Amino acid sequence: MNEQEHINYDRIAEAIEYIKINFKEQPNLDEIAEKVHLSPFHFQRLFSEWAGTTPKKFLQYISIEHAKKLLSDKQATLFDTAFETGLSGTGRLHDLFVNIEGMTPAEYKNGGKNLSVNYSFAESPFGNLIVASTPKGVCYMAFEDDEAEAVNNLTKKFPNATFQRKLDLIQQSALFIFQNDWSKLPQIKLHLKGTDFQVKVWETLLKIPMGQLSTYGNIAEKIGNPNASRAVGTALGSNPVAFLIPCHRVIQSSGNVGGYMWGETRKTAIIGWEGARTNSEI
Repeated sequence: MNEQEHINYDRIAEAIEYIKINFKEQPNLDEIAEKVHLSPFHFQRLFSEWAGTTPKKFLQYISIEHAKKLLSDKQATLFDTAFETGLSGTGRLHDLFVNIEGMTPAEYKNGGKNLSVNYSFAESPFGNLIVASTPKGVCYMAFEDDEAEAVNNLTKKFPNATFQRKLDLIQQSALFIFQNDWSKLPQIKLHLKGTDFQVKVWETLLKIPMGQLSTYGNIAEKIGNPNASRAVGTALGSNPVAFLIPCHRVIQSSGNVGGYMWGETRKTAIIGWEGARTNSEI
C-alpha cells in the first residue's frame, strides 16, 4: 500500500471500530464521518470505494442482530447445503477452489527440512500481507505491516526450510481472491503443516459460504466431535493462512464477533466486506 492507501485504510478501520462499538445506537453518516475527521460526502465516497457498499448497509452486515439472524435463519439451509454439496449458490466463490494438502508426517516433524519456500509481500483491502508457498501450494499467509517481523514469523513455522523472496504463480493465484472479478479465479492449493484435527477443522471452514457465519460449536458438530468447541477455537487460532481459510466466518453463538489472530477490527471488516459483495451478487 502507498501512504495514502494506508491513511484511507486506517480511517476505514477507525470507522468500523466505531460502528462495531456503537451499532446499537445506529450512528448516522454525519456521526461516523465526524469521528474520522472527514466530511460526510468524502467519507461516504471513501467508504463505498473500499467496502463496495454504504456505511449504513455495512453497519447492518456487522451488527450483532444481523449475525444472529444469519446464524438462526440462514445457516440451517445455506450452510448445511453448502457443506454437503460444496456449493454456496451465490456465484463462483473461492471456497470451491481451495484444496488443502497436509504435509507428510516427516515434513511436519522435521520443521520443513528439504522444503523450498518462496515468499513475497502484497496489498489487500485489509492491510499488507505476506504470502509464502512451497511447490505444492500456499503454506502461509498473514496480515503484517512489518516485513522483518513477517519473515521472522514465517521462518518460525518452518525453521529448517530454505527461503527465497520470490513471487510465484502459486502465490499469484491465491492473491486473485482479493479482486472483484472471480470469473477467472484459478484453483488454489494449500500445503499446510498441522495435526489431523487441525486440518480437519480448516477443511470444514472452507465450506462456510461467503457472506455466511458459523459458530465454534457448529464446527465441532460438523467434524463429529460436538464437545470440542474449545479445541476448534485453538485450531482456528493456529490457522496459518489468513482469509483463504476463513476462520473470520466463525463467531460466538451469542452473535459477538469474537477473537481473531489478526485483530477483531480486521475480522469485522472482512465479515462486512464479504457480506456486501455476496449481497450484490444475489
